[in-house]
Amino acid sequence: MSTQVPKVVTTHIGKKTRIAIAAARFNANLVDELLAGCLRRLAELGVSEDHVEIVRVPGAFELPVTAKAFAKSGRFAAVVCLGAVVRGDTPHFEYVAGECARGLQDVAIWEHLPVIFGVLTTNTHEQAVDRIGGKHGHAGERAAEAAVEMIGVMESIAKRKKGK
Repeated sequence: MSTQVPKVVTTHIGKKTRIAIAAARFNANLVDELLAGCLRRLAELGVSEDHVEIVRVPGAFELPVTAKAFAKSGRFAAVVCLGAVVRGDTPHFEYVAGECARGLQDVAIWEHLPVIFGVLTTNTHEQAVDRIGGKHGHAGERAAEAAVEMIGVMESIAKRKKGK
């Protein structure tokens, strides 16, 4: 496991910048804390609450289609996807975690939009708790930071003139 979390790169984003959040209801006790941390950090980074739209979906497997719908709306500068997939006794974990990750990456690539993977994929419930404010930091806060940083990256690229 990597503990080398990069330092936050603060980026100024426009006051009207909108961010979408899709949060799974499965493992709600974990995802609710991811969402709370994400919203708290977005506010600290200057994103006003009225510029954040949140939808809840059944589970992590439904996050990619939700991200795609947010992307297609054209109203958001980034989509943050939050969920928690904890390994069990069946191969279900591999299917859900892998397809969620692949689907979110596909949306990001095809829609040219930052889609943030704020989905915990852990072997145990304890490991998940360690990632929502425990000894491994707060994945919800890191998802918010990644969204704001990537909005800045995308805006910077868009502003550059061809040939420079």
